[in-house]
Amino acid sequence: MSETIRAARPGDETGLTALIHELAAFEQAEHECTVTESQLRQALFGADPVVYGLVAEVDGQLAGGALWFRNFSTWDGVAGVYLEDLFVRPQFRRRGLARRLLATLARECVDRGYSRLTWAVLDWNVNAIALYDGVGGVPQNEWITYRVSGPRLAELAAESSSGPG
Repeated sequence: MSETIRAARPGDETGLTALIHELAAFEQAEHECTVTESQLRQALFGADPVVYGLVAEVDGQLAGGALWFRNFSTWDGVAGVYLEDLFVRPQFRRRGLARRLLATLARECVDRGYSRLTWAVLDWNVNAIALYDGVGGVPQNEWITYRVSGPRLAELAAESSSGPG
């Protein structure tokens, strides 16, 4: 049995888009997931990539993947990696693929002099939490994640062109 972790390459957007939709279903948020192959292709392989990907293959089949982007620590003064999504298809779990994807991202950080690898996990995903605890991840309990999107994002953006400034 052949298992490989490699960087995403053109053509992988089809499988990675399917993985993203499978992850959304797993997280019970299918209705929120609207990404298309075209969008992901542009994000990964366009002139100005905004996301990077890894794929896990088992005997040539797409078994899982990770999508990440660089962030910046103003305190450390160097870049880091934010892992947006990590997903291994159910039939390929318990093989160490998720851990190998994380290790590959850790290697990326170390090789490039990045100071951290960061991610979030849903509080009910006990299997993922166990993995993350097992690789030395430390929950950042003192931080609360915020998001503004949709109509509220548009409303906030509209404030930039009105009033004193």
